[in-house]
Amino acid sequence: MMQEYVYVMAGNAFALGDAQGDMTADPRVPVGLFSFDTRFLSRWVLTVDGQRLHALSRDDLTYFETRFVLVPGTASHYVDADVSVIRHRSLDDSYNERITVLNHSAGPAEFTVRMEIACDFADTAEIRQPRPRRVEITPLGQEGELRLRYQRDRFCRETVVSSTAPVEVDERGMTFRIRVEPNGSWTTNLHVGMLIRGAAARDLRASLEAHRRRVSRDMREDLERWRARAPELVAEHDDLRRAYEGSLADLAALRYTPLAHDAPLPVGGLPWAMTLYGRDALITCLETLPFTPELTPATLRTLAFAQGGQLDDQHDEEPGKILVENRYGENGVFGEAATSLYFGAADTTPLFVILLDEYERWSGDVELVRELRHPTRMALDWIDEYGDMTGDGYLRYQRRNTRNGLVNQCWKNSPEAIVDRTGRQPAFPRATCELQGYAYDAKLRGARLAREFWGDPGYADRLEREAAELRQRFNRDFWLPHREYYALALTPDGEPVDALASNMGHLLWSGIVEPDRAEAVARHLVGPRLFSGWGVRTYAEEQRPYNPVGAHLGAVWPSDNAIIAAGLRRYGCDEAAARITAGIFDIVRLLGSPIPETIAGYRRDLTRYPVQLPHAGRPQAWSSGALLMLLGTALGLSPCGDNLLVDPALPQGFGRIELLDIPGRWGHADAYGRDRALAGRGSRLRPG
Repeated sequence: MMQEYVYVMAGNAFALGDAQGDMTADPRVPVGLFSFDTRFLSRWVLTVDGQRLHALSRDDLTYFETRFVLVPGTASHYVDADVSVIRHRSLDDSYNERITVLNHSAGPAEFTVRMEIACDFADTAEIRQPRPRRVEITPLGQEGELRLRYQRDRFCRETVVSSTAPVEVDERGMTFRIRVEPNGSWTTNLHVGMLIRGAAARDLRASLEAHRRRVSRDMREDLERWRARAPELVAEHDDLRRAYEGSLADLAALRYTPLAHDAPLPVGGLPWAMTLYGRDALITCLETLPFTPELTPATLRTLAFAQGGQLDDQHDEEPGKILVENRYGENGVFGEAATSLYFGAADTTPLFVILLDEYERWSGDVELVRELRHPTRMALDWIDEYGDMTGDGYLRYQRRNTRNGLVNQCWKNSPEAIVDRTGRQPAFPRATCELQGYAYDAKLRGARLAREFWGDPGYADRLEREAAELRQRFNRDFWLPHREYYALALTPDGEPVDALASNMGHLLWSGIVEPDRAEAVARHLVGPRLFSGWGVRTYAEEQRPYNPVGAHLGAVWPSDNAIIAAGLRRYGCDEAAARITAGIFDIVRLLGSPIPETIAGYRRDLTRYPVQLPHAGRPQAWSSGALLMLLGTALGLSPCGDNLLVDPALPQGFGRIELLDIPGRWGHADAYGRDRALAGRGSRLRPG
């Protein structure tokens, strides 16, 4: 059985511990208190009279606040306990824990309450085997503080633990020797400051209790404002409403503000991706434009600010390229990993252009389009100048960093993800099919921006001509007529990699597919080899490498499926899109929020419940955003000038739904839909 972990999170900070609230470093999972890719607590263990505690219950109040009710000892003998403990923790840019000891006996009682504290200042990337570090530990008994500090050259991190109650402090923690009256209680507030050189540090002289109340109030108000700005969903079925509200809460939790910027944008997700991932952020913004459009300007500006400007093999950087990862940990700072600014992705750059255009269609924000003209043109230039590595007009990838750069630089970025039906890996540079769809879409969208906002019709004509040529060439070279689907990729010699995979669903989303081939593609996507009943697998059954628990060789990703469903509706394959939408919403109905990043690809008739994979992050921004995108796709939401078009095609069982106050250039609009039978509608093909 998988161990249960409990988290609180805020921005890119999170605390991950066990069901009792304790945190003890584990090489398999990033347990502890983290912020900006550094672990600030590796041990945080509470005992009463030398005994560990056992959880009676837990209240997950919000994503940044939770409460444990505990008793000493194990589950076998706590029934008649005469003492209980409440741990109430919250997190913003600091960590706060209020500990309350309750005496249930008829007489006064004395207890020794101990918090064991340690910090290894490990980089998130080295959790499995942290390097030894010389940590300077300073107990300050008179001040009631324990300070732990690590410095390497100018890289400095410090943990400061403070208590509001009298305490004995030593190098390994804090001890409270307390007396509690009959039916009375004792409380202390522990405050953990996480200090980063160069970032604004909290004034630790301020009242800790006042700070705790302010943090709770401010973050609660921020969450309520976030929810109030989003459209309201009215649904016949509570499952839909809970999934929607859970996704909004997850996305609120996964916002953070980078050190050099002043507006929040989405991180990848808990626990391994609590930082800016370019691909995840771009796709999350595309998924959520009808719901939380405020994420997009900050994301685009941040990625434009960090856009590649030189040739740098270590970071896979090229002029015009959009980054895929930005970390603040020690390994990246000193060049031991390429993660401080890493550009090893071929899809982020066209997706940047796609998002800017789509955002303008929804928002009418012409000023942002004009502001980002130069980085957008650089991104479009990169597609041809650096992305076309063999001169055949296809967007390809091959890592510059041969030491520790990513081998596969598409969204399926595990080393074994791109293989043919027999398991053979193609040579580099590789041209995966969805990259061509993104490049095609980016060129068309760039042409619209150039013609309508940049005053450059000649550039627009050129981009449209290139897009048309790419579409014609792609449909000639990638289509496998004897199998009636598109190849997963092309080798450098132009030979097709003949695997059947989910990537071709992204082709429908991009519009590069010829209309007369869309139904064949749709049949494969929701056929038994790819569709598990929960969603579309990344890689089809009956191929040698297929593995239902392989992340990119058979598992089901909600983010992948949201894009596929949108593509199916673009070509009028409404029934197929509805099947996917129903399956993904069934996952969250059965597992609850947040929806996992990925589940196993087992057939639905084989497992009663979706099987979550051990490595699957939860919550993840692009997974929570996927539910919103699926909802928007089911309602058929699309901007058309200053109007919002609504063309509902809801799955059976959704009943009637209303999405009220959808923001956009039209102000606010409402959308309504009900689950009328789709079976008789067939496919209404619309040209891509």
